Amino acid sequence: MGLGVEHQIHMDCRNWEEDFYRDAILQERETLSRTVFRTAYAPNPNPNPNSDHLVAASSDGSIAAYSISACLEMGCGSSRNQNWLAAEPEFVIRGHDGPAYDVKFYDDSLLLSCGDDGRIRGWKWKEILESEESEQGAKMKPVLDLVNPQHKGPWGARSPIPENNAIAVNSQSGSIYAAAGDSCAYCWDMEKSQVKMVFKGHLNYLHCIVSCESSSQIITGSEDGTARIWDCKSGKCIQVINPEKEGTGASFPCVSCIALDSSESWMVCGKGQSLSLWNLPARECVSVARTQASVQDALFDENHILAVGAEPLLTRINMNGDIISQIQCAPTSAFSVSLHPSGVAAVSGYGALVDMISQFGSHLCTFRCRGL
Repeated sequence: MGLGVEHQIHMDCRNWEEDFYRDAILQERETLSRTVFRTAYAPNPNPNPNSDHLVAASSDGSIAAYSISACLEMGCGSSRNQNWLAAEPEFVIRGHDGPAYDVKFYDDSLLLSCGDDGRIRGWKWKEILESEESEQGAKMKPVLDLVNPQHKGPWGARSPIPENNAIAVNSQSGSIYAAAGDSCAYCWDMEKSQVKMVFKGHLNYLHCIVSCESSSQIITGSEDGTARIWDCKSGKCIQVINPEKEGTGASFPCVSCIALDSSESWMVCGKGQSLSLWNLPARECVSVARTQASVQDALFDENHILAVGAEPLLTRINMNGDIISQIQCAPTSAFSVSLHPSGVAAVSGYGALVDMISQFGSHLCTFRCRGL
C-alpha cells in the first residue's frame, strides 16, 4: 500500500522497533480515513487574493485555516500513488469533541463551527489572523459557545445532546440557525446566546439548512426525505417540499443538501442521485438532473449548479438539468464544494483532501489537511 508523502515510513531492519512501526501504520490509516466535511473561503477586505484563507472542518474535530497562496505554491502532488502533499495550516483550533461538520462566517468577523457534540462555537477571525502562535490554536477560547437543549424524559431523565449537522446565519436579525439531530431546527439569538425559536415538524434528523434573508424564512432538509420552508416569525412550517422520489430500490431517500442562488428565487435540492431545481416564488420544480452517485453538496455558480457527492467528480449542471461537464477530483467521496469570488472551487472530502479547481477546470493544487 502506497503511503502519503507526509507519512512515509523509513525503517532500518537492523534497529527494528515494533511499537514505532505499529504506531506509524495506525497513524497512516487514521490520516487516510479522516474526512473534511466542510470548507469555507474566509472574508477578505484586502483586495490582494494572496492573503485569502480557506477554513476546513474535519472529522477529528479540528477547525483549520490554510493560506491559499501557500497551498497554490505546493501544486498538486502525485495522484498516481495518492502521494498528496500535506499542507501546514496557519492556525488550528480544536473546535469540537467529535467531528466538526460545518463552518460559516458571521458578519465577516466571527468564525462559527458546529459539530457532533451539539455545540456551536465562534472565534473572532481577526484574532485568529493576528495570532502568532498557530500551534496553540487549541488553547484559544471561543467567544461564543452554544449547546443544544436536552429533552426531558420520564423520571427526570434527559436525552443525549443532539448533534448539529449544519448551520446558517442571518446577521440582519442577529440569528444563527442549526440543523440538529433531534429532528428540530434551532434559532439562536446572537446577543443573548439563547434559543429564541424551535422549528418542529420533520420526522427524522436534519442534514442541511439555509436562511432566506429577504423573506425571513429558513429551509431545512431531512433524513425523512422532505425539505420544509419555515416562517421565522411564527416558527410554523409553511410548505413541505418532497423532491421527486427515486426509482424503485433507492438507497438514499434523504435530502442531503440545499442551496439558494443570490436572488433567493431559486433553490437546488439534493436527494439521492438527483438534483431538483425549484422556483421558490412559484413553489414549482422546473428541472431534475440525475447523477451516478448520491449528491452530498451543491451550490449556484451564476446560472449553473456545481455538485459533488459519493464519487470523485465535480459536476456542472445548467438550469435545465443538463450535465455540462464533469471534472475528476481527488476525494473519492466529496462532502463539500465552496466557491471563491474569482471562480475557484474547493472540493473536499474523504482522506482529508482538498482539491482547488479553476473555473476553466484545471487543478490548481491538491493537498491533504493536517490533523490534530
